[in-house]
Amino acid sequence: MASKYHWQSQNVKQSGVDDMVLLSKINEDAIVENLKKRYMDDYIFTYIGSVLISVNPFKQMPYFTDREIELYQGAAQYENPPHIYALTDNMYRNMMIDGENQCVIISGESGAGKTVAAKYIMGYISKVSGGGDKVQHVKDIILLSNPLLEAFGNAKTVRNNNSSRFGKYFEIQFSRGGEPDGGKISNFLLEKSRVVSQNENERNFHVYYQLIEGASDHQKEALGLMTPDYYYYLNQSGTYKVDGTNDSKDFQETCTMEAMQVIGIQDGYQSQALQIIAGILHLGNISFVEEGNYGKVESTDLLAFPAYLLGVDQNRLQEKLTSRKMDSKWGGKTESIDVTLNQEQATYTRDALAKALYTRLFDYLVEAINKAIQKPNEEYSCGVLDIYGFEIFQRNGFEQFCINFVNEKLQQIFIELTLKAEQEEYVQEGIKWTPIEYFNNKIVCDLIENKLNPPGIMSVLDDVCATMHAKGEGADGNLLQKLQAAVGTHEHFNNYNSGFIIHHYAGKVSYDISGFCERNRDVLFTDLIELMQSSTQEFICSLFPENLNTEKKGRPTTASSKIKKQANDLVNTLMKCTPHYIRCIKPNETKRAKDWEESRVKHQVEYLGLRENIRVRRAGFAFRRAFNKFIQRYAILTMETWPQWSGPEQQGVLHLLRSVNMDTDQYQLGRTKVFVKNPESLFLLEEMRERKFDTFARTIQKAWRKYIARKKYEQMREEASDILYNSKERRRNSINRNFVGDYLGLEQRPELRQFLTKRERVDFADSVNKYDRRFKSIKRDMILTPKGIYVIGLEKVKKGPEKGQIKEVLKRKLEFSSIRSVSLSTRQDDFFILHEPQYDSLLESNFKTEFLSLLSKRYEEVTRNKLTLCFSDRLEFKVKKEGWWGGGVRVVVFQRGEGDMAQSKPGGKTLVISVGDGLPKTSKPTRKSAQQGHGGRRSQNKGRGHQNGGAQVSRGRPAPAQQPQQPTHSTPHTGGRPPSAAPPRLGSQTARRGPAQTQQRNQDFLNVPEQGMSGMQRKKSIGHRPPPAPVTRPRPQPRPQGPQCRALYQYVGQDTDELSFDVNDVFDLLMEDGSGWWRGRLRGREGLFPGNYVEKI
Repeated sequence: MASKYHWQSQNVKQSGVDDMVLLSKINEDAIVENLKKRYMDDYIFTYIGSVLISVNPFKQMPYFTDREIELYQGAAQYENPPHIYALTDNMYRNMMIDGENQCVIISGESGAGKTVAAKYIMGYISKVSGGGDKVQHVKDIILLSNPLLEAFGNAKTVRNNNSSRFGKYFEIQFSRGGEPDGGKISNFLLEKSRVVSQNENERNFHVYYQLIEGASDHQKEALGLMTPDYYYYLNQSGTYKVDGTNDSKDFQETCTMEAMQVIGIQDGYQSQALQIIAGILHLGNISFVEEGNYGKVESTDLLAFPAYLLGVDQNRLQEKLTSRKMDSKWGGKTESIDVTLNQEQATYTRDALAKALYTRLFDYLVEAINKAIQKPNEEYSCGVLDIYGFEIFQRNGFEQFCINFVNEKLQQIFIELTLKAEQEEYVQEGIKWTPIEYFNNKIVCDLIENKLNPPGIMSVLDDVCATMHAKGEGADGNLLQKLQAAVGTHEHFNNYNSGFIIHHYAGKVSYDISGFCERNRDVLFTDLIELMQSSTQEFICSLFPENLNTEKKGRPTTASSKIKKQANDLVNTLMKCTPHYIRCIKPNETKRAKDWEESRVKHQVEYLGLRENIRVRRAGFAFRRAFNKFIQRYAILTMETWPQWSGPEQQGVLHLLRSVNMDTDQYQLGRTKVFVKNPESLFLLEEMRERKFDTFARTIQKAWRKYIARKKYEQMREEASDILYNSKERRRNSINRNFVGDYLGLEQRPELRQFLTKRERVDFADSVNKYDRRFKSIKRDMILTPKGIYVIGLEKVKKGPEKGQIKEVLKRKLEFSSIRSVSLSTRQDDFFILHEPQYDSLLESNFKTEFLSLLSKRYEEVTRNKLTLCFSDRLEFKVKKEGWWGGGVRVVVFQRGEGDMAQSKPGGKTLVISVGDGLPKTSKPTRKSAQQGHGGRRSQNKGRGHQNGGAQVSRGRPAPAQQPQQPTHSTPHTGGRPPSAAPPRLGSQTARRGPAQTQQRNQDFLNVPEQGMSGMQRKKSIGHRPPPAPVTRPRPQPRPQGPQCRALYQYVGQDTDELSFDVNDVFDLLMEDGSGWWRGRLRGREGLFPGNYVEKI
């Protein structure tokens, strides 16, 4: 699959459509077919506008690595294929730009992939947001809280191997700088009935199996742990293992070692938490028998271990499980009497204690996480809602009723904000609109939660529970009768013999009435609270903080009223945020990859309302913004709106839209808001805005970086000279030059950058000459980074669609650890040899001193040793073994010759290099040149890449004391290719110019403005300049009064005071300078140019 799948926008294999707004037909079949086509090609994400559709692949996908995080960070939605990272990045950037809280609502049925989606969202935010140690600590807690809460709150069900059995809304709180510095978790309705019973082929919560499998031998002995089938609370379903899950490994990573430690739970509480888990298992093995209508513990031996683990007296435990105190009121007096329980009541009491212990431990963990990451004041936040999915089982009880109610509320939010509110807004704003019909599920929500007229199911349930005194089927039967009377005629409700049916948005669900009242009442008797408060374990006592001496007033809170309040609070919280949606789809019930159940997917597409969503999106507008906010955000685009628009807001918006030439059919102006139809139009505005800011930011950054770089490179130049001091002669015209680093202009050379990682820093880059076994010179691009040395060459492609084309190839990558030494001669040449175990490289570079200086630093950082430099006029190097021919050794001999240019003469296995005498070996760079480099010209140097295939260069003033010299570079090859880099200029020529020349230079700058400045700004700046002195007639072309030169290559001036010329142009040579930058005159204009682009005539 990897061969046909490339997660890059320019290489993506087309499969269906990325955004289903673009479908030619809008019906459920077309939507399902598009999703199937993409799913089978491993595309699990698809858009409907800004809504993300995610299909569970039931396997690990390859596109959730750091590379994808880099790809999506800061990118517009349309730039890359659909991905959860794109939605998350959009959410994060909207929070920072608009200063508004955001949330992402992940919905779908159980097993559709909601929990995994939430993990990817939190992982992405953690990666892209910055911060120091405190922020990193918050990130660690956010990431590690997930597996901890999954261990205690997730379980295997028949529909999902890692089903969330609780709801979670995780708010990640941010500073104004965008660093996550706090958070808060709200949890909803833990399915505590799972602690004491599970359906066939299901498991209890993961933590039980993790503890049994992962505990050490010492822990197993201390907690009395046996195999899972020994415990009643685990063996009812007959399922103990989950495919693809390693319970032992998960235990080490979540419960004991990392998560609890990072969250800040002290060691004593950690061990007591594990004691509670083990104590619940042992508690479940206590069984009861009926003896004279009273319940009695069947085996008192089984009381000892749970009593020991929970820190309570064994006899008191037995007493509280089989009897209960009841308050009796008579004649105004209250009297307590002990009531002995029957077998059924005793079993219920045991299970109630187990559920209470587990629920309070879970709430403690959530509270511990909140305490660890709480912050005093909230600034910005991104919320992630990961809540149990819509469920339909063979038997659906009270828990499924509550779960499906919460899902109804979430569906209502989606309808309110994406279908109903959007259409209503168009009408209010006077936008032309044809209404689109959809199913509004508010009628189902009212059926469940209404208080009066008619009362909803939950209100009827609470009334029945208020009059219920003992456990039994009578209360459930009474509930069924009252429901029939209250809502029996409702179109979304039906009765049947043992329960009732609700027509949910996702389909009909039959609920078994059995146990509804008991589970809704959710009462923990005071006897059990007193028992736990008597525990010798401090931690267990802290889980039961109730004050039993205060008199209770009013009805006790029921489970349904709690979940109703929590659901409505959640809705209110979400409505205050800017919402983003992920609609998860489960493609099959087999949990296998590439298995597609057409009818199941179509059912989900229907009840999720995807067709209506597409229709509203196609007919509507992707973006809307109040006039004042729109002007505030995009004011920078024009001079009229920046910094303040003075006219009517509507006219200001219109002016901005026209300034970017947006088509009139792409937007409409309402009464208070502007509506933009397509995301691409919005991205155009954003792109132009970013470009404006980018231009200003670059100007500031360029000035600052230039200042820092100048200081740094002056220091580097001095350090580099120490490497060669007393060992090698120096070249006159390079000893004082500034270091540049990148002589290849890699910012404009993606064909070279492809061999580096995205953010890999470049220390040095230059085009060098490499010599082979026959001493033949070959051009190579050499790049030095903190990861090694890259040697890049050109080769002709021999096969494939690009056959015959010349492409860059990585010839060699040298690791620092593999470099043994570097050899150089004692003369002023530019040759050096890199010695490696396999074979050596003979190279020639004009900037060898700079390269060796940077290489020495990197080498020492990596190997902790100093780089060995050898100086001799007779050097040997090993050549690469080719075919049957042995590698062998070649010799390079250096001798005195004439002039500063090295002359080479190969002969057999020896290369003789002749070069004249250079500066003494004890020469050092002069401070004078560096100080003069701060002259006025420096402020106008350009920092962009060299258009002539050369470098980004830092230029300064030539040293006036030096005599004119020949250029430092080797004689150019006659291959039509210009030199790899123009020599760096060391300063300004201000001191050598007259006033008239200065004025001419300024006027040139105004006529040929710097790239990125607008015409209006140029006119304004020209208008403020003093006018040039009047010229009565053009100056005559000056006659040549000195030496001339001919251009070997074309040169395009990079600055306003540089001379541009074409091949074979002949012009006057006014001055030669040791820096390599000469001054000339062509067609009446004077300027600087690189000496290695010309020859003197």
